[in-house]
Amino acid sequence: MTIHTIGTHPVAIGKNPERSRDHNRRVVLDVVRRHGSLGRAHIAKITQLTPQAVANIVDELVGEGLLMEMGRLRSGRGQPPIQFAVNPEGGATIGVEIAADRMVTVALDLSGRLREKRITSLKDTTPEHILSAFTSELSTVEKSVGSKLLGTGVVMPGPFEIDGMTSVGPTTLPGWAGLDAAQALGEACGHTVVVENDATAAAVGERLFGAGLTISNFCMIYFGVGIGLGIIQDGAPYRGAFGNAGEIGHVTVVPKGRPCPSCGQLGCLEGYASVYVLKEKLGCAGIPECEFADIERLHAANHPIVEEWVDEAATYLGPMVAMLENILDPQTVILGGALPDAVIDDIITRLGNNLPTSVASRRQRALPRVLRGKTGQLTAALGAAALPLFDMVTPKLETSLAGLADIPV
Repeated sequence: MTIHTIGTHPVAIGKNPERSRDHNRRVVLDVVRRHGSLGRAHIAKITQLTPQAVANIVDELVGEGLLMEMGRLRSGRGQPPIQFAVNPEGGATIGVEIAADRMVTVALDLSGRLREKRITSLKDTTPEHILSAFTSELSTVEKSVGSKLLGTGVVMPGPFEIDGMTSVGPTTLPGWAGLDAAQALGEACGHTVVVENDATAAAVGERLFGAGLTISNFCMIYFGVGIGLGIIQDGAPYRGAFGNAGEIGHVTVVPKGRPCPSCGQLGCLEGYASVYVLKEKLGCAGIPECEFADIERLHAANHPIVEEWVDEAATYLGPMVAMLENILDPQTVILGGALPDAVIDDIITRLGNNLPTSVASRRQRALPRVLRGKTGQLTAALGAAALPLFDMVTPKLETSLAGLADIPV
């Protein structure tokens, strides 16, 4: 297999042997989705599949309702080619973010358009209560969308199964240690559920629908209740050996500093730059139970507590950004999650030219070192819904590259 590049996005090329049918379907869907609409000949040229292979795949995808005809493109001489696009009504995926304080449920159609969203607060995060609420929310959203359900993704805060760090503290879910979350959630709703770390899912959401659409290598710092990192490497999520890659919330940024609210260590990043800490500071100032809209309002009014937190967050995120750049060499670092856009923009502004020097300190850059994400406070839930869609329409670069010695890029 060869990988070509369109702009900054590596495009997986199809394989002509029949045994590669599933891969080729993903390649065709991915190319059509990224271009909006294409004719068969153009698809064949981009994917390097034979015209007959493309014709068979396109006919198959149209028959399944995943692609649709868009009429003929009027250009040049001869019979104009029929254009094909992803069919938004071809199915839907549902994503659920289960956080320490809320459950967010969204549905996406096949084109990635948001079809439904529900946000409910959680006071009880024990498995019994969450499984019941999950089943109810999923049923409600599925009925409201009406399309064929193509898959369900769920995101939960990590880290997963780490002694002393799992299911403790206000930024995690107590009672889930030792449980197979995917199995429990799947049995509750009656079909297969994909479970992912919230920050990784958020990065997938940005990759498919947001700021990372044309960026094949980026890091996403995700503000949930805590703070985490999603990594997209060569267009696919990097999870690590046990699914815990990106736990930057538990990197020490202040030796012998504040006790971490989750793991008990001293000086963790989560103890300085997380949404939980911001809400805790506001609570101590007599402003309890702050929600998204409250933070947005307080920030617009230049509330001193919010201003102080933004300054502190920028202070400790700067060295973290430089460290990620030195270790992973991403094209950019994206900030996003459960914070208003204006707050994230403010953090990025304060990072400004004060970012430490790193391998990313080049004069000529296609992208800024730090960007704000485009998927807003629904980032993790959108990422959850994107997980089954990602598996359906995206060539599996991380597995298809195994064993290949020479890959022209």
